[in-house]
Amino acid sequence: MTDSASLDSFLAKWQAQWPEWAVAEVFLPAAQRQRARAWLALRGELAEAAWGGEDPTPGAAKLGWWEEELAGWSRGARRHPLGLALQKQPADWRMLADAIPALRASRHPEGDRAAALRGLEPFAAAVSAVSAELFDAAPASALAMADALLAEWVLRLPERGIPAAGTDVSSLLALPPLRDGARPERLHAALVHGRLRRLSRGRSGPMPPPAVLFAAWRAARG
Repeated sequence: MTDSASLDSFLAKWQAQWPEWAVAEVFLPAAQRQRARAWLALRGELAEAAWGGEDPTPGAAKLGWWEEELAGWSRGARRHPLGLALQKQPADWRMLADAIPALRASRHPEGDRAAALRGLEPFAAAVSAVSAELFDAAPASALAMADALLAEWVLRLPERGIPAAGTDVSSLLALPPLRDGARPERLHAALVHGRLRRLSRGRSGPMPPPAVLFAAWRAARG
């Protein structure tokens, strides 16, 4: 398989997990759409490794691999197909690599929600900074991005056999989705927020297209 075909495969994998994106991405400039899909697919790979599956061992090993891979991107090297769309972009991949230990530790956060957010902040700050560089935007605050990441963490709990209803979903829904930072991050946070709202009502799976359109329009406005 060629590098281009492998890249398309990873983008298609992420798109299958987030079919709402086909509607949401209309609020991005056409020139940014593939880059946004690649960035969010990378975010998805990292989140799946950190928070997915009942056994944390394979994911921890994968995060170690990604730590090396992203450090390589900072030196101009790449192995993963997503690097074809991302590695040459002017972004601080070393910062993201250095933040992966904090992401790994967030699988089992200790303490209350405030402690969980503090634990996520190093990774959240890196995500915010890199996405701002990729999409020529002002970064969101680390705390706001950590809130958005915590919402993603809750969505992945069922993959581990943990009922998401047992977590403090209401406190996350009381906050608005991400309002600052790069537009792709705001759009994705709106989709996460929408799925959380569905989860709180006993529903799962993607949002219906009209709800996606309205949520994405609001997120694009900032």
